[in-house]
Amino acid sequence: MRYNILIFDADDTLFDFKASEKEALEKTLVDYNMNYDEDYHLKIYKDINTKIWKELEDGLITQKELKIERFRRYCMQLNLDFDVTDFANRYMENLSNSSILFEDSLDLIKELHGKFQLFIITNGLSKVQNGRIKNSIISKYFNDIIVSEEVGVSKPNPDIFKITLEKNKIKDSDNILMIGDSLTSDIKGGINFGIDTCLYNPKRIQITEEIKPTYEISTLKELLNLL
Repeated sequence: MRYNILIFDADDTLFDFKASEKEALEKTLVDYNMNYDEDYHLKIYKDINTKIWKELEDGLITQKELKIERFRRYCMQLNLDFDVTDFANRYMENLSNSSILFEDSLDLIKELHGKFQLFIITNGLSKVQNGRIKNSIISKYFNDIIVSEEVGVSKPNPDIFKITLEKNKIKDSDNILMIGDSLTSDIKGGINFGIDTCLYNPKRIQITEEIKPTYEISTLKELLNLL
């Protein structure tokens, strides 16, 4: 067996983050007595959130700043006169309580458990990810779960992989596979650290020569055949 350590991304790989995001945003706006319109309110939020997390990957903003800044931009675009910090806190509380797995995630991890050392490295905020991921039904199958805010560095920075290995006293990185859905975060991060990578690509996003994974799968079940 070529690999004995598997590192998974969490959101949009094992966890249906888009479903949780949708649920949390609706609850937050309802808290403010807003008439929620998914086509309007969710689309604007997703556009802002996608851009600001890309800024984090590029080192243009810190996670502490991101927590509030995304909702400052959101309220500004919607012309809402809300307390932005309170809005951000309410949203994160609602999101932390929404832990939705993809259909095949639990069966996959159960099958891999005991055969591989399993880890999660997730770019995210501690309050949110601890509730959604560390307290999820799947967490007990992992050796460790690393949240970027807790260690002070995010994918694709290779230091987050180094921290994970050092924390778990792993000295050999030759037998590690990184599995995730993001080319710019998971795959680039794995490449930067010098390990093999597997792109979970159900939407068939285009792969470029600049960031090229070792493997590509379109369903989680395919990972079993690959391994």
